[in-house]
Amino acid sequence: MLTDNRHTVCPGVRRLGGWRLRVGQRAAAAVGRGPLTRSVALAAGAALLAGAAWGSGAVWVEREAHVMGTRLQARVAVGEATRGIAAIEAAFDAVRRADRLLSTWRDDSEIHRLNAAPPGRPVALPPALLGLLAETDRWRRVTRGAFDPGVGPLVDAWDLRGAGRVPQPAELNRALAAAGLAGFTLDTVAGTALRRRAGSWVDTGGFGKGAALREARAALLAHGARTAVLNFGGQVLALGAGERGQGWRVPVAHPARRGEPAALLVLRDRSAATTSQSERFVVVGDATFGHVLDPRNGRPVAPWGSVTVVAADPLVADVLATALFVMGPERGLDWLAGHDDVAALFLIRRGDALERRWSAPMEAYLASGSVRHGRQSS
Repeated sequence: MLTDNRHTVCPGVRRLGGWRLRVGQRAAAAVGRGPLTRSVALAAGAALLAGAAWGSGAVWVEREAHVMGTRLQARVAVGEATRGIAAIEAAFDAVRRADRLLSTWRDDSEIHRLNAAPPGRPVALPPALLGLLAETDRWRRVTRGAFDPGVGPLVDAWDLRGAGRVPQPAELNRALAAAGLAGFTLDTVAGTALRRRAGSWVDTGGFGKGAALREARAALLAHGARTAVLNFGGQVLALGAGERGQGWRVPVAHPARRGEPAALLVLRDRSAATTSQSERFVVVGDATFGHVLDPRNGRPVAPWGSVTVVAADPLVADVLATALFVMGPERGLDWLAGHDDVAALFLIRRGDALERRWSAPMEAYLASGSVRHGRQSS
């Protein structure tokens, strides 16, 4: 393979601007195989760029961009290049629109207007954002608070967006009192929301990528792209038959050794999201704290390993990856017993060893022989 400073180009691949195009029976790897080491836990590079058998008239179109603070890679198979380009552009535009709604890192987003509004003052919000807040509030209730995007005051207390610090007990208690989506009033009839507590703010990090991928999927399908893979900072959306017509093969990385795959999923019309504490953290003195907080006690979740969730809806996969990581393997598996529409794989660190456990629906997605040591939990 030949590499320039922006793209890796395979022999037989045509370049058109910032796009990579390949025509023929087999799409060769464009940026290599194996886990993406910068991914939280999903090593999706192989799935995104691995070969797949198609008719001689198929065209693979690929592109990547930096959106919502992370890398978005897209690959589609279509009948002609212009259709693929239009489909990917529409998907990327959908993600950019989600960023304008949900980013808490920019002061011109819609969620920033709510987070910055004086307590008690209703803020008119776009229906898309208000709907997402209502949807995530339902998940807050369903998970009994294990997922709660209203953790902003806790993020501030631990300074997780800065150098990090350990809050004093009184400060943590104040942050807990201000935290929680329950401290917001959502009025879907009036189209407004208000925060009732000073210091409260919504952190969209636990559902933003899933919401964006849901919109990207709709854009791809609207443009006739029914065979595609998107890798959005480690969360994968897989559409269509994928490799050899049997689904897209998506490795899941070891929670401690991110370059090492610990399992292999086969996905078709599903999204997979992973949460762990292994990549984003702060160091305070001799202590290391991950970025995932337990909304119920305000403290960072212990780095027990990782959980990967597979669901038809990318937002559900994103939300539940966070919630189940907060719950932990035992309580998470208990919770999953009543939710057969989602699947989860828990990779649990036991010293230098790794224990693998999964819910019954995950059996449908585990590649044969990819998990040699592990067990299904009923």
